[in-house]
Amino acid sequence: MVRKKNQEEPEPAPLPEEQELPESMPLLPVRDVVVFPYMILPLFVARENSVAAVEAAMAEDQHVFLVTQQDQNVEQPLPEDLYEVGTVGVIMRQLKMPDGRLKVLVQGLARARITEWEQEQPFFRVALQTLPDPEEEDPGPESEALMRSAREASEKILALRGLLTSDVQAILGSVDEAGRLADLVASNMRLESEAAQGILEENDPLMRLQKVHEHLGTELEVSTLQAKIQSEAQEEMSRGQREYYLREQLRAIRRELGDENDRAREMGQLRESLEKKRLPSEVRAEALKQLGRMEQMQPESAEASIIRTYLDWILDLPWSTGSKDRLDVKKAAEILDEDHFDLEKVKERILEYLAVRKLNPKMKGPILCFIGPPGVGKTSLGRSIARALGRKFVRISLGGVRDEAEIRGHRRTYIGALPGRIIQGLKSAGANNPVFMIDEVDKVGSDYRGDPTSALLEVLDPEQNNAFSDHYLNLPFDLSKVMFITTANVEDTIPDALWDRMEVIELSGYTEEDKVTIAQGFLIPRQLKENGITTKQISLSPAALLEIIRSHTREAGLRNLEREIGSVCRKVARKVAEGEKGPFKVTAGNLHRYLGVPKFLPEEERGEGEVGVATGLAWTAAGGEVLRVEVSAVEGKGNLTITGSLGEVMRESAQAALSYARGRAAELGLKKGWYDDMDLHVHVPSGAIPKDGPSAGVTLATAIISSLTGVPVREDVAMTGEVTLTGKVLPIGGLKEKALAAQRSGLERILVPEKNQKEMSEIPAKVRRKLKIIPVGHMDQLLPLVLAKWPLAKPAKKKTAPKKTAKKKAASKAPAKKGARK
Repeated sequence: MVRKKNQEEPEPAPLPEEQELPESMPLLPVRDVVVFPYMILPLFVARENSVAAVEAAMAEDQHVFLVTQQDQNVEQPLPEDLYEVGTVGVIMRQLKMPDGRLKVLVQGLARARITEWEQEQPFFRVALQTLPDPEEEDPGPESEALMRSAREASEKILALRGLLTSDVQAILGSVDEAGRLADLVASNMRLESEAAQGILEENDPLMRLQKVHEHLGTELEVSTLQAKIQSEAQEEMSRGQREYYLREQLRAIRRELGDENDRAREMGQLRESLEKKRLPSEVRAEALKQLGRMEQMQPESAEASIIRTYLDWILDLPWSTGSKDRLDVKKAAEILDEDHFDLEKVKERILEYLAVRKLNPKMKGPILCFIGPPGVGKTSLGRSIARALGRKFVRISLGGVRDEAEIRGHRRTYIGALPGRIIQGLKSAGANNPVFMIDEVDKVGSDYRGDPTSALLEVLDPEQNNAFSDHYLNLPFDLSKVMFITTANVEDTIPDALWDRMEVIELSGYTEEDKVTIAQGFLIPRQLKENGITTKQISLSPAALLEIIRSHTREAGLRNLEREIGSVCRKVARKVAEGEKGPFKVTAGNLHRYLGVPKFLPEEERGEGEVGVATGLAWTAAGGEVLRVEVSAVEGKGNLTITGSLGEVMRESAQAALSYARGRAAELGLKKGWYDDMDLHVHVPSGAIPKDGPSAGVTLATAIISSLTGVPVREDVAMTGEVTLTGKVLPIGGLKEKALAAQRSGLERILVPEKNQKEMSEIPAKVRRKLKIIPVGHMDQLLPLVLAKWPLAKPAKKKTAPKKTAKKKAASKAPAKKGARK
């Protein structure tokens, strides 16, 4: 801020009001600085025209006009390169340098404006008009407040920089004019040339001081932050020096006590452990390198603890340690049957792997993906596979994971860095060939932290995972011996690249008979054990189990069924604990005492069928579902209304079904122009549940045709398939789940697309015996099977008959050709 005066500095020149200023004088362009009145500063003059201007001023009365260049890079400025407003100065001292330059000491006297350029060579000479400050009356409260604020801000900045002295405070306190205070403060601030020039050109003293005050606020913030940074740096330096001194003292104390040997003994044990453990050569070399670095560090340093943790991870990982496989195929089959009912396809695949593993011990581990609704036993099946193989079992869940570091780990440069969950799982297993289950791969997210599914590509690729690199270890780890099993509820959200690397096995739901069998063999014994009761105290009849399945659960899996069985067991356990004597028999008749009213009511019997109501089959993440589609035809203007929370795909299916019906109006017996006077309302009940998918086309078309023709749809048949505008029935997915849903709902027949016949073998034989599955390829095949009356085209034949009669009449009126009849 305010410059300190050197002892050698000359006395200031008289104030401008004490002397007459000439109206014309030499002009000296200056760069990088704006000279204010009352400001004393040295200048180095090197340009020829500037040297000539200084010499001319010294030859006259030592007055020179100091003007700042607009662009400091211009070497030979022209009049247009200079500001119009500058400061009249007086040259107090001149010194010629050995290199020909001049060093002059100047003091600003008064602000002035150029009125005329009198000369440009060999130096600039200009005519001036001085710009004196207006005479100030008694300063008002606003002016006084502004001046006090400017003084206080200046003193704070100087104090932060360590430059505040009593002399400086006296100088600031002695200035009682707003304009002069503004010039004094601005001349000692670090301002850009443009900002300083703007202050200089302001003629109103209060406005000039206001501008200076604004810059003072910014400068105070910068100075405060700078002082804070310097203070923190000094504290950190002092802390580091103190810690170093204390460590040296601690080392001297340990040396006297003989504890230095403990450090050497620890390093020796680490080195011995690394040499004894069977490590790959690359891993061993890196571990010994890090150990050597650690030996050279202070044991209390942060990096030493990071390296120690890193070496512990290397020692704990099973680089070459694996469990021995149980290669007895028959024994493995017994274990799988003991743990799970049915699931023959999965069991067959595991036994195949065991057989090949027995013949080829070096084969790579398979990568399986179990896809199915919740509760069908995907996770428990993985645990059973591990038991059958005699391997360790590791499970992680990726549902909702969005950070790539969850798979690959964090780099060691981060505080609290750890390996990814794959390496952590192998460490907890203690073997390099466990059964590794990765749950919920269809629910992995991605954001700015990376895409975990992309990181899984390396883990689940048999051609790449033999050298999997975790960011924390930064060393290759062989995952080819691991048997990876992933699980998912739906396949739509799994990226194609990840899908291509896995062998997919679909697990559909169970039939009612299967659920009863599984409950008797697995669920009831487990719940009895968990609730501390025995078969002598409770018995659940098959009819009660069937009632629980039908009225208290509605799922493809077994999770809710086991939950309801557990609820019954808890009720009985309470009675036993209260001293009641058993056994307690739970039957279909008294089940409501334990579970209350049924949660799901059976579907209403539809009698002989209804007009405009068709039964479809849908597939969801929870398994198959029966879907009722209702269509009502009312008077209107040809509008189609769709309700029931249908998605975009089902809305388009409804449009296609209506277009098909309009195109077959004649065959359906509809009068010409029927669509112009009629509105159709398509509704799917349970409107709060969103519905979408490409398999409801035939159901929508059937319901629309039934509503238009007034012919009811058969009550014992359900259908699935997508329809085209020409009436072709396209294939769908989830046929097995839909068939199980139809069987659970008591339907007798289902119509499926012809191209899905190859999947009919996957439907359980029990379901195929109870259901009549009819493949159809066109709506012309489907409509006679679902409508109570067929054909519908009699009215259309009557309309076309007159046309044929007219042709015959025309033919009879035409003259007969000779020889046409004999």
